Amino acid sequence: MKNNLQAFAYKATNHAGKVVSGTLEASGTKEAVTMLQDMGYIPIRISPAGGHRLLTADLSQSLSFFKRVSTKDVVTFTEDLSTLLGAGLPVDRALAILIDVAENGKFKDIIADILKTVQGGSYLSDALGKHPRVFSTFYVNMVRAGEAGSVLEAVLSRLSIFLENSQDLKDYIKASMVYPLFLVFVSALSIIVLLTFVVPKFSLIFLDMGQTVPATAQFLLSVSNMLKHYWFVILGGLGAIWYLFIRYKNTTSGRLKIDQYKVNLPVIGDFVKKAEVARFTRALGTLTESGVPILQALKLGMDIVTNRVIARSMMNVYDRVKEGERLSKPLDDMGLFPPLAIQIITVGEETGKLDEMLLRVADNYEKVVRNLIRRFISLLEPAMILTTGLIVGFIVISMLMAIFSMNEMPF
Repeated sequence: MKNNLQAFAYKATNHAGKVVSGTLEASGTKEAVTMLQDMGYIPIRISPAGGHRLLTADLSQSLSFFKRVSTKDVVTFTEDLSTLLGAGLPVDRALAILIDVAENGKFKDIIADILKTVQGGSYLSDALGKHPRVFSTFYVNMVRAGEAGSVLEAVLSRLSIFLENSQDLKDYIKASMVYPLFLVFVSALSIIVLLTFVVPKFSLIFLDMGQTVPATAQFLLSVSNMLKHYWFVILGGLGAIWYLFIRYKNTTSGRLKIDQYKVNLPVIGDFVKKAEVARFTRALGTLTESGVPILQALKLGMDIVTNRVIARSMMNVYDRVKEGERLSKPLDDMGLFPPLAIQIITVGEETGKLDEMLLRVADNYEKVVRNLIRRFISLLEPAMILTTGLIVGFIVISMLMAIFSMNEMPF
């Protein structure tokens, strides 16, 4: 039995509010929680212990001043606050404990400011609202709904699940794009090296021989010459285009046109739609599960949608629900939700389990998005390798044809 024991590192607080940390051996997380409770501690964080983890934690803490506040920091804060409130601690005392527990120096300062605001007589939601870059409007309104319904602990628990699921999907998308982006970088670098270092060597041969070269080789020599002598102009031009694009994207009309273009793209458009539906239904399900009225939940859910074209089309849904229609009908008329998802939402409305059905739709759509990414990457990788091969092959063949075309060279 002893061989099944595992070492766990923990952070906990006693009833006096003092934060303690250490390690203990248990067969699992649940047993570790029970052991800490038997010792008179309130568990805050428990994770498998390990030397490399401790080293990483120490390094992370020493560099925390230079780190921005990440979604992971907010998720951890939300989970820990929910745990402490569930143990019966008041908000101000729980926040004081979380200041000691926070590993990110910037986030530590933010929590200290939140505590100061709460101690000044403000609600927690108002204190969080002072830091919009860290806590979104959605987050603040969720907390406000929890305060109004005296279910803050439960709302924070649901909020941490929502943030974690959203971040998992983002991380999956980012991780899936790492290898394709690496392929693009290596391919571009290989082509640039060929054009700037290899092709110019052939140009010297052609000049020495005094021979005319085929059109394809002449084209490559021109591109090579331009890259070699005007690279700073090319980089400056690309930088200017990128700057103008970002400025245009930050305007209301520019953002709408770009989002419309995304939606209309053949493969990417389908992915964008499904990702937005997953985000919207998860937000709406989490809000209604927390007791937020449907109209308020719809408004907050629209704020979560990043594509402004889709968000605007959802305004019609809000207006029709406000007039007394059921949610499923205007969602169906949008043409964004498939029939099965509409049926699931309809069942939720009829059985009084709308929140549960919305979360189920979100789960299904997140699986669909993952499958779309997997299929897209499986097609993208060989396409990129083939494209690189064709470009490199064109360069090599063009140079060989130029050499073979010289009458003086036997072949």
